[in-house]
Amino acid sequence: MGQFNTKLDTILFDLDGTLLQFSQEVFINTYFSKLRQVFNRLSMDADESIKAVWAGTRAMMKNDGTKLNSERFWEKFAESLGKTDINWNTVELVLEDFYRNEFDTVKSILGPNNISKKLVHTLSAKGYGVVLATNPLFPECAVETRLNWIGLRPGDFLLATHYANSTYCKPSHGYYREVLSKIGKSPENCFMAGNNPVEDMSAGEIGVETFLVTDCLENENGVDYSRFKQGTLSDLTAMLEKLPDIG
Repeated sequence: MGQFNTKLDTILFDLDGTLLQFSQEVFINTYFSKLRQVFNRLSMDADESIKAVWAGTRAMMKNDGTKLNSERFWEKFAESLGKTDINWNTVELVLEDFYRNEFDTVKSILGPNNISKKLVHTLSAKGYGVVLATNPLFPECAVETRLNWIGLRPGDFLLATHYANSTYCKPSHGYYREVLSKIGKSPENCFMAGNNPVEDMSAGEIGVETFLVTDCLENENGVDYSRFKQGTLSDLTAMLEKLPDIG
């Protein structure tokens, strides 16, 4: 990182594969196998419902800032199932219960990680604002459950993005601008750490300093990421712990 930007006072972290250390492929497979069980209990066709979840996810990824991601998801989910006239509140409540309970068992796929909690608390103690800049594709309760796996909670962050407080997704510049607007910061105040050279490093395109975490690298498109500052979560921690106290 070299000499620290003297205006730096806010650190943004991705969650999955960054603060949470796991294989995205294993996570998706484990998560969806449990989600299928929920749809079966609701007497919904599991195959069609999973397809609808993916359709809703793609709709969120393409969101343009005019609606909440949660609204995009449920509209597309219903459209995909051909049932746009149904009130989906019951399904949403069942899924929220799933995220608070059964979803918690997915933590079994995690690798050992004693770093993330200490890092977040150390930065806060130094006076830095810390933001959980996780791609806002999940409900808040699902973000909270995943944070619990590493001993953290939403209250440890200035902001934790989720599908009901965001109108864009990564890698859109709109996502990062929305985050910065909510916390009242400029790009030069911020530093973004994540494990995806497209989704997370796009923050650099609006002037945010970035760092690519390589332990659980996600690079499905095979892009050249050699130009990014990079290293393990341990490397990142060693670097950020050298930041001067500001509070």
